[in-house]
Amino acid sequence: MTAQLVSRSETVPGPAVAGSVLHLFGGPYVCVDGCRREVPEGSKRLLAFIALRRQRVERRHAAGLLWPVGSDERAAGNLRSALWRLRSADVDLLVVDKWSLRLRDDVAVDADLVGGWAARLIGGTMRPDELTIMPLWAEALELLPGWYDDWVLLERERLRHRVLHGLEALSRHLVTAGRFAEAVEAAMVAVAVEPLRESAQRALVAAHLAEGNRVEGRRCFEAYRQILRRDLGAEPAPDLTALVHPRPTGTRASDTWRVEPRAAVAG
Repeated sequence: MTAQLVSRSETVPGPAVAGSVLHLFGGPYVCVDGCRREVPEGSKRLLAFIALRRQRVERRHAAGLLWPVGSDERAAGNLRSALWRLRSADVDLLVVDKWSLRLRDDVAVDADLVGGWAARLIGGTMRPDELTIMPLWAEALELLPGWYDDWVLLERERLRHRVLHGLEALSRHLVTAGRFAEAVEAAMVAVAVEPLRESAQRALVAAHLAEGNRVEGRRCFEAYRQILRRDLGAEPAPDLTALVHPRPTGTRASDTWRVEPRAAVAG
């Protein structure tokens, strides 16, 4: 995302909502009613840590984890300085008392919005307007790049897997809706990130076949098989192979369910 003003309506599909949005993708920075505010450098890790924990955090725990070098008194002083910088920059996102900190209830976090969207796609509870590739998919796959704290690495990996599953689910839903070009594109985003991810390759092949492009489906399958043989010395799973090399009569429905949506659309 560029340094342009970004509102919540540009982060996720659906109507714009007034209020504060904390952006961790390409940030941290804050948008308040569509106007961007920068987070002071000395306060970024504190704000990101509290946002990713999604719950009340003891001040002593936050100070010790974020400033582990030195005494407890020095860590507590660094925490007070970070909080003061936030107030001075008019970044009022935290509820702070003598013992703890937490994010205000009315503050949205882009990582949570993306994760929730992906979860709805995976669970099949998405709204019709959510069947689209959002601008932040790519950035959502690399949360807080360049940060190597353990708490960042864990959250980055969790969100990355959630988004990849969401892209695969999006491709399947788009196939069911007869929007084949978008289904292919969604699957290709996942494949580009993880070429060896078999579920992403399966979604891509299935989207091509559902559109009736058997040659494209076969080409994608063969390219994946070559990569798999070269890098892992392995073969694609039988259910993926069965998509482009149908089994004889008597094949189980579970082996070919991925290409059924085309029949539903055609009917």
